[in-house]
Amino acid sequence: MRDTVPDTTRSQAVGKSAVTFATLADLLYAGQDFGQVHHAICDAAPLLVEGCQHASLMLRQGSRYVTVAASDDIAARVDELERVENEGPCVDAIVSDTPQFETDLSTSSQWPRLSRRVLAETPVRGAAGFRLVILGRKVGALDLFSDTPGALNTTSVEQGIMLASFAAVALAAVHEHLEAETLRAGLASNREIGKAVGLLMAFHNISETQAMEILRTTSQDMNIKLATVAQEIVAHHHRKIT
Repeated sequence: MRDTVPDTTRSQAVGKSAVTFATLADLLYAGQDFGQVHHAICDAAPLLVEGCQHASLMLRQGSRYVTVAASDDIAARVDELERVENEGPCVDAIVSDTPQFETDLSTSSQWPRLSRRVLAETPVRGAAGFRLVILGRKVGALDLFSDTPGALNTTSVEQGIMLASFAAVALAAVHEHLEAETLRAGLASNREIGKAVGLLMAFHNISETQAMEILRTTSQDMNIKLATVAQEIVAHHHRKIT
């Protein structure tokens, strides 16, 4: 069958998707925090996935499922119903290796309890869930919802898989960025502590153990971090010699 989609419409759709992915990529490479990336993914889903009007990200924290971002109140409400009924696309996607997909919740559904409540309490009529695997761990799922029966289709599933894969890469990058920042901060603190210990040893003719004990005692007595005490000692020394 001949494709009847006009070239201009196709170009506009491709262009919009490219811009949206470029925005997400900017977030990834800028090393933004998790919250910003979570919300960016949910906001992008209706623009990138055919038939999607609402989206959410649900992560597993221990034995609990937590919605960390949602495109709107409707998506957040469906997530809440999934948790209450303990069934749905997100819950299944987290434990499954395949996308979970129901194009029309008003027909026979694999999630009967959830479907009844979603149909009664929200405008959502179709749902899909895509697992998120970050650094080799199943951590959650991307949920996509449609208000129109049948609007989520096989193309939507392909686009959802692509977006979920991108989301996993973005979140892994943020994780690694934050770990690197923490490591850098720790190394910087350790350098300052080392300098402070050296200064105390030199000026008071004491051992390394005694110098560390002075730092610890001062930190506890003043109720401030050890690294802050060390920074003050180093700064005080610099002020004296300048």
